[in-house]
Amino acid sequence: MKIKQKIDAFLNYTEKDINLVSYIKSNIVFFEKIKHGNWPELIDILNKLPEIPENIEIELNQSVICVKSNLILENNPLNILLKKLSPWRKGPFSLYGVFIDTEWQSDHKWARLAPHITPLIDRRVLDVGTGSGYHLWRMLGAGARCAVGIEPTVNFIAQFYAVAHLLGESRALIIPTTLEQSERKPIFDTVFSMGVLYHRRSPILHLQELSECLRSGGELVLETLIVDSQDQNVLMPEDRYAAMRNVWFIPSIPLLRVWLIRSGYINIRVVNLEYTSPDEQRATEWTDFKPSLVDFLDAEHPNKTIEGYPAPLRAIIIANKK
Repeated sequence: MKIKQKIDAFLNYTEKDINLVSYIKSNIVFFEKIKHGNWPELIDILNKLPEIPENIEIELNQSVICVKSNLILENNPLNILLKKLSPWRKGPFSLYGVFIDTEWQSDHKWARLAPHITPLIDRRVLDVGTGSGYHLWRMLGAGARCAVGIEPTVNFIAQFYAVAHLLGESRALIIPTTLEQSERKPIFDTVFSMGVLYHRRSPILHLQELSECLRSGGELVLETLIVDSQDQNVLMPEDRYAAMRNVWFIPSIPLLRVWLIRSGYINIRVVNLEYTSPDEQRATEWTDFKPSLVDFLDAEHPNKTIEGYPAPLRAIIIANKK
């Protein structure tokens, strides 16, 4: 099975890093706990992926995660197989000529945060809620020693391992669970949580759990929805927010700063504020043209969601663990 091959290769690559190996081994048990009905079908798709050519070129430090070869894959089935892993939310990717135009142009977010974070060279990195793992590859492209993702959605897990196989890469891994269920150890130099906080029923607990993954002095990169207010306010939608069911708390920056301080963070700085635009999030054939941001905003008042709340405003905050 291609997933087991990738896990073994990652453990072999990191074998001298005793703490990291221990962390991975304590968490890969979650593969055995996957009960989703689509999982066997997704595994079958992964096992049908073609073997990759010996001589390939990969690009991990550009907006499109790319792998190409002078050799042509015989009877290339990639387009059909990768489409079966839809919907593709985070990307984009170009895999042996197959361009995956994902719903989110995730390179936009990376461009906003990359100038502000501590350089990732030779750092252990964790990305919570990593989705397809696009940002894991950008982290490796920026020099990270290794990149670990946490993601519970089986389609996204399969997407990551499909890309990892096609890239021939062994320096990144996804653990199939949530942060709260995972066994946490303070071993990472940088921890990313992007687009997760507002999905947590207990946002302060989420911040504390992120801290439990960071070494002392390690860096948190937090990207989340916020409300535009100078006061300590929070928006809690009555039901949906921009058509999303599982949005609980959207804080103002002053309140979020207090949450971070109470959770044991220092050196808190806001490095970016930006409204999500339809250029960054939109429907594509790789999401079967399902509704996207433009459908979730009020057509006459695009500064509001269809429910009447303020349109999505995202902040990137960087902080350090004491």
